[in-house]
Amino acid sequence: MKSIFKSDSLSDDQKTNQSLSLRINVFFFSTFIIFCIIIVRLAILQFVEGPTLKDEETSRDTKSVPLASIRGTIYAQAGEKLAYSTSVQTLYFTLTKEYSETSTDKKTKKTARTPEAVAKADRLAADLAADFATHGAKVPKDEVITKEAVLKAMDLDSKVYSGFMLRPIKRGLTNKEVAYFMEHKDKYPNLTVSEEDERHYDKDTVASQTIGYIKPFKKTDMDIYRNILAAMKNEGDPGLAYRDDEFVGYDGLELQYQRELRGRNGYLMVGVNAQNIAEGIEEVVPPVKGNDLWTTINKNIQLKTEQAILDQIEWVHRNPVQGKVHPDAKTGYAVAMEVDTGNIVAMASMPDYDTNLWTKGTMPDELWNKMMLNYRNGTISPIASGRSGHNFDSTVFLGSVIKPLTVLIGLNEGFITTSTTYTDKGSATFGRAGHETTVRNAGGHAYGYFSSPAKAIEKSSNAFMVEMIGKKLYEKYHEKGVKVWDKYMKEFGLGVSTKSGLPNEYLGQINYTDTKAAGSDQAALVYASFGQQGRYTVLQLAQYVTTLANEGVRIKPQLVSKITDAKGNVVKQFKREVLDEVTTFNKSYWNEIKKGMNSDVTAFNDFPYDFARKTGTSQQLGKGELRDNGVFIAYAPRENPKLAVAVVIPEGGFGSSSAAPVARKIFDAYDWEYGLDGIPKKNIPPKEDAADKTTGDGEAAEDGH
Repeated sequence: MKSIFKSDSLSDDQKTNQSLSLRINVFFFSTFIIFCIIIVRLAILQFVEGPTLKDEETSRDTKSVPLASIRGTIYAQAGEKLAYSTSVQTLYFTLTKEYSETSTDKKTKKTARTPEAVAKADRLAADLAADFATHGAKVPKDEVITKEAVLKAMDLDSKVYSGFMLRPIKRGLTNKEVAYFMEHKDKYPNLTVSEEDERHYDKDTVASQTIGYIKPFKKTDMDIYRNILAAMKNEGDPGLAYRDDEFVGYDGLELQYQRELRGRNGYLMVGVNAQNIAEGIEEVVPPVKGNDLWTTINKNIQLKTEQAILDQIEWVHRNPVQGKVHPDAKTGYAVAMEVDTGNIVAMASMPDYDTNLWTKGTMPDELWNKMMLNYRNGTISPIASGRSGHNFDSTVFLGSVIKPLTVLIGLNEGFITTSTTYTDKGSATFGRAGHETTVRNAGGHAYGYFSSPAKAIEKSSNAFMVEMIGKKLYEKYHEKGVKVWDKYMKEFGLGVSTKSGLPNEYLGQINYTDTKAAGSDQAALVYASFGQQGRYTVLQLAQYVTTLANEGVRIKPQLVSKITDAKGNVVKQFKREVLDEVTTFNKSYWNEIKKGMNSDVTAFNDFPYDFARKTGTSQQLGKGELRDNGVFIAYAPRENPKLAVAVVIPEGGFGSSSAAPVARKIFDAYDWEYGLDGIPKKNIPPKEDAADKTTGDGEAAEDGH
C-alpha cells in the first residue's frame, strides 16, 4: 500500500524551525515566571517587610568620630621650643552591636547584654591581654594590661563614652605594638591605631602666662568654642569636630592661635543604629598636623627679665629706700617692645609657674591653691595675675610717667609753648576760692625756676602739671574737658585695646570719667594731669612709650613673627602694623618732651647710650595708708630708638629704685642679643687686656723684636 505522506521524516529546514519555536516558547515562559517572582517579591517588600525596613532605615545614621591631630609647636624667636607635642600612638576600640546587643528577661524585666555579646567581648579582651603580654613592652607587674583592664576600657555599657565614640584601650603604644596591630587588622576589625600628641612646655617657664595652656575640650566653657561648634554644625565638616578628651588652647597664644595650632582632625565615618551603637567603620580620614608659631619672644631676654623682677622684689624687701623697706612688693611686670617693628621681645608676669601642670587634664587642689592667684598674664590683665601685700593688682595708677603726654597736650592746646617758664614752689591749688585743694610735689620739693616745660618733666613737677595743663583744660572746656583728655589718652593707647590679640586683655580703668568720685570735673582733670586718674596694663604702657618714641605713631604689639606648616613652609608672616597716627603735634613738641624725659636714675649711671626715660611713683590706699607703686618707662637710644620698656612693681616704692633697675637689665640683655646700636654685643670679641697677655710662665709678654 502506498503511503499518503511524501516522506516518513521532516526535512532539515523543518526540524530547525521547530527547534527555534520551542526555544522561544521556553524563553517567554521563563520570563513570565521570573516576572511573577519579581512582582510577588515587590509585593512582599512593600506590604510585608516595608514597614520593618522603613523603621530600620530611619533608625540608622552615620556619625563622624574625630581622630585628634598633632598640635603645632610654639617657638621662641631663635627656634627654642616653648610649647611642643610629642607623638603618641593610641589603640582605640569601636563599640559595635555584636559587643553590646541586649535582651530583656521576661520574668525580671531586666535588660542585660546577651550571652553571645558577653562571650565575644570576653574573647576580645582575653586576646588583647595575651597579645600585649607577648608583643608589648616589658613593664612592672602592676602595669600589666589584664583582661579586666581591657574590658573596663572598652566601656561596653557606655558609661564614659557615647555609644559610637572611640574607647582608648592603651596610649603610648610601642613601635612593636603598632606594627603588630596594623598587621592584624583582620583579627581586630574594631580596633584603630591613631597618632596623638602629648603637650610639653619649656621647663625654664619662659613667658608662661603669655604662651598659655591647654585643657580638655569637655572642660571648656568659653565663647570661642561655642562659636567653633556652631560653625561646625553650619559647615557640616567632620574635620572641625572636637573630641571630648581632646586638649585645646585655654589662654595666651595657645588660645589665640587655637585654629592654626590644632590643625585638622581626622575622623572615622561610623554607621550607627537607633541605640547609638556603631555598626561598622565605613571610612577613615587621617588628621592633618597643626601649624607652628614663631614668636617674637627672645628666650634669653625673657629669662633675664623674669630673673631681674624676682631679684628686685627681693632687693626692696631688704634695702631701705626713702627710709623704709618694702616687704609688700610681691609681684612685678615688664614688657619690652621694639620701637620700629612692634615685636615683643619680653613679656614677664612674676611670679610665674610651670604650665606643664595643665597637661594631665586634672589639677590637684594643693597645686591649684598655689597658682590660682598668678596663672594669668599680669601684663594684660589684673585678674588672677598676682597680688601685692595689700592686695594691689598689676594695673596701678601711672604716676609721673603720664607727664610727657600731659606736656604734649598742654603744648598742642596752646596753654604753654616750648619756651614757657615756670617757678615751682612745691605745690599748687585748685577749686573754689576758700575751698581750695592743695597738690604737692613728691616729698614736698620746691624745684624753683624752670626754663622750659622739658624741665618740668625732668623734675616731675606735679605743681606745673596742675597749674599749666590740668586747670587750664577745665577753664577752656569746662565739663567737656574730660572728653578732650580721654581723646588724647586713647590716641596713645591708654584705655583702648592694644590689638595684640591676646585673650582676656583688659582695657584699663578710666577713673577720670567718674567726676563725681573725683569731686568735680576740674578735680578729675587735675588729678589726671599728674597720673592719679587712670590705671592701665603694662602692655598698654609699653605701647604708650613706643608711641612717644615713634612721635605719635601707635603700632600693634606683635607676639608672632610667622606661622609655618609641618613642612616648614611659611603660611603667614606678620609685619609692622600701624594702628593710629597723631598728626596734630608739631615737631618741636616732640623734641621738647624727648628732652624732658631725662629723669635721674642711679641704675643707669654707667649706661653707654643716651636714652629717654620717665620714672613714676603712683600712690594707692592700702589698710588706711598710701602705698607707693614703682612705675618706669623708657626707650633707647634717645635718637633712632630701638627698644621701649615698661616696668611696674606694685608696692615697690619709688619707680627709680624699684622698677628702673629691672629696665636696665632688660636694655642690657637686648643690647647683648641685638644691639641698641644695631650691633649685637655677643658678636663682638672681648677686648684683650694688656695684663692678660702673659707668657707661659705667667710673666708679661714684651712687644718688639
